Amino acid sequence: MKHTLYISAIALLLAGPALAQENPFAKPSTLPYQAPRFDIIKDRDYQPAFDAGMKQHLAEIEAIAGSAAAPTFDNTITAMERSGRMLDRVASIFFSVAQANSNPALEKVETAMAPRLAAHTDAIYLNAKLFARVKALYDKRSALKLDAEALQTLTIYYKQFVHAGANLNQAGKTRLMAINKQAASLETSFQQKLLAGTKAGGLVLDNKSDLAGLTDAEIAAAADAAKARGLKGKYVLPLQNTTQQPALTSLSNRSVRERLFNASWTRSEKGDANDTRAIISQLALLRTEKAKLLGYANYSAYVLYDQMAGSAEAVEKFIAQLVPPTRAKAAEEARLIQAAIDKEGGKFQLRPWDWQRYAERVRKERYDLDEAALKPYFEINRVLREGVLHSATRLYGITFKRRTDIPVYHPDVMVFEAFEENGQPLGLMYFDFWKRDNKRGGAWMSSYVGQAKLFGTKPVIYNVANFTKPAAGQPALISFDDVNTMFHEFGHALHGLFSNQTYPLVSGTNVARDFVEFPSQFNEHWALNPEILKRYAVHYKTGVAMPQSLVDRIKKSQTWGQGYALGELLAASQLDLQWHALPPGSPRQDVNAFETRALKVTGTDFPNVPTRYRSSYFLHIWANGYASSYYAYQWTVMLDTNAFAWFNRNGGMTRANGQRFRDLILSKGHTMDYGPMFRAFYGKDPEIGPMLEHRGLVPPKLGKP
Repeated sequence: MKHTLYISAIALLLAGPALAQENPFAKPSTLPYQAPRFDIIKDRDYQPAFDAGMKQHLAEIEAIAGSAAAPTFDNTITAMERSGRMLDRVASIFFSVAQANSNPALEKVETAMAPRLAAHTDAIYLNAKLFARVKALYDKRSALKLDAEALQTLTIYYKQFVHAGANLNQAGKTRLMAINKQAASLETSFQQKLLAGTKAGGLVLDNKSDLAGLTDAEIAAAADAAKARGLKGKYVLPLQNTTQQPALTSLSNRSVRERLFNASWTRSEKGDANDTRAIISQLALLRTEKAKLLGYANYSAYVLYDQMAGSAEAVEKFIAQLVPPTRAKAAEEARLIQAAIDKEGGKFQLRPWDWQRYAERVRKERYDLDEAALKPYFEINRVLREGVLHSATRLYGITFKRRTDIPVYHPDVMVFEAFEENGQPLGLMYFDFWKRDNKRGGAWMSSYVGQAKLFGTKPVIYNVANFTKPAAGQPALISFDDVNTMFHEFGHALHGLFSNQTYPLVSGTNVARDFVEFPSQFNEHWALNPEILKRYAVHYKTGVAMPQSLVDRIKKSQTWGQGYALGELLAASQLDLQWHALPPGSPRQDVNAFETRALKVTGTDFPNVPTRYRSSYFLHIWANGYASSYYAYQWTVMLDTNAFAWFNRNGGMTRANGQRFRDLILSKGHTMDYGPMFRAFYGKDPEIGPMLEHRGLVPPKLGKP
C-alpha cells in the first residue's frame, strides 16, 4: 500500500496539463538576461506554470533514472542539472513576488503548492533508480577524472540524496514524504499568519500627541499608514519583523512605548486566527521525528551536517565564548542607561521599552551623536549610487547603469545593469527598499536567474528591504542602520553577481548558511570607509558633506550598544538551537514556557535585553530555511572581521585586494569546501579575536598588527 502511494504521487504529478504557449513561463524570457516579464505575468499564470513545470521536470528525471545506458557524469549529473528549467523559472519569480508583494491570490497558490513541491522534491530524491545511478558514479569518483567543480557537484548530489532519505526502506520513505508535505504546509501557514499578525499588530493611536518625539515626516508616514487601512483621523505605527521597533528610540510617552513594545512582543500569540504557536509546537515535533527517521540525534545534527561549523557542539562552543563578555557589556550599558533615566528624573526602573530611547540619550551625551542629526545625510538614492554601488566600483571595477525599460512588479522597484571593468555585461540588479503591508519583514537577496555556464546565463539578482517610506513630498531619508542594511544585502548581491560556475548546484550563493552571510557582513565595513562615506553622506538640503567631526563621533560610537545588539542575537540563536536540540519522542511543548526555559538554561536571558525574535515571530527558523542556523550570522561575523583585518593589514580598500577577495571568495560558489576556501584567502583558520575587538567586547590590541 505504501509503495503504491509513492508511485501514485509521481503519477499524479506527471498527469498535469501541458502549459499554454501564451503563458509567460512557457519559454525563457526574451528580455535582456532573461529578466522576468512582469509586464505580462498575471497572478493566474503561476498555478498552471507550476503544474506544467513539475510535470516536465519529473518526465526529465524519469528519463534519466530509467535510461538503459550505463551512468556517466554527463547522462546523469549534467542531465539532472539541465532538468527542471520551467519549474525554476516560475518558482524563482513566484516566491519573490509572494514575499515582496503578496495578495490573497498568491497566498492561495502558495498554500496549494507548498505540499506539492515537497512531494515533488521527494519524488526526485527518493527515486531508487536515480539514486543507484548517482551512487554508482560516486563510488568510482576517483576513476572518473573529473575536474574539481564536477567532482564537487557529484559529491554534493550524493550527500544530498543520502540526507534526503535515499537509503531508507520504502516504509521510511513513505513516512518521510508525509512529514515533508505536512511540514511544508505548516511553514507556509506560519509565514502567512505572521504576515497577517504583523499587519494587524501595528499600533493604532488616536491622537497626534501620542506621537510626541517623532519627526514631522514620521508622523506624516504614520498618518498615511492609517489612511491606507481606512482609519480616518488616526495614526498607525506598523511593526517591523524584530522585537524592538524603530519608533521606541524617539517616542517620549512611556506608556505609548510600552504599548508599542507589547504589540510587537505579542503580535502572533493573541489566541486569534494569526496565532502561530500551535504551528510551532507541531513543526518542532515533526522535525524531531524526521531527525530520528534519518538517523540523527536531533534536528540540529541533521541540519548542521554540511555547514562550516559542522556540529551543534562546535556552535555551542562558539556561542559560549561570546555569552560572558556580552552579559558583562550589556550590564554596563544598563547601568549607564539607568543613570540617564535617573538624571532626567524618570523615577522608574529600566524596562525593554525604555532601552532604545535612553541608550540613544547616553550615546548622544557620551559621543555627542544624535541619530536624528544623521538622517539628513543619508538620502537613499545617493546612498545607493555613491555609496553601495560606488564601493563595488572601487573594489571590483564594476559599474552600474539604471535601466527603466525593464518591467518590475511594483513601482517602488529600481533596476540597474552591472558591467565588468572592461565594459562586458555582468548581470541585472533589482532594488525594492520600501516597507509595504503585503511584504514580509526583514531584508533579503535572491535571484530570478542564476549564473551557470551550462546554460550561458548571467545572474539576475534582487535586494529587498523594509525601510519606512516617506510621506509624499518628503525626502527619502534613512537611518545609518538602514545604510548598513543596504551594504549588507548588496554583499549578498555581489556573491551572486560574481558567480563563475558551470553547474547551478554550486553556483553563487548556493552555499552553507554559516558561510553565505560572510560576503554580506564583510561588505558592511565599507559603509564607514572615508573615501566612500564622503561621497554618499551629503546633506540632502545643503549638499554639504558630513563634517569630519560627526564622522569621528559615529566611529567612536560603534561599540556603544554592542552588549544589547549581540545579546538579542545570541538569545535568538540559542532559542533556535534549543528548539532543534529536542530529542525524538519529546512531548509537545508549551511555546512560551519552552522559550523562557531555553533562554535561562543557556544564560541568554539577559536582563532587559529581549531576544531579537520570539518563537512566535521567528520567521527565519520556522519558514525561511534557518532552522538551527540562526547562529550563522555571528559565525560569519567572525569570518568577516578576519577578512577585514586582512584588508587593513594589506593596504585597505584597494582594487587589487578587491580582486583577490572576488577571486578567492566571491566567485567560488560552493566549488570548494569552506575551510580550505577561507584559509586560501586568510592564510589560517578563523579566529574569534577580531570579532571581539570589533564589537568592543575586549580592548583592541596595541601596536602593529
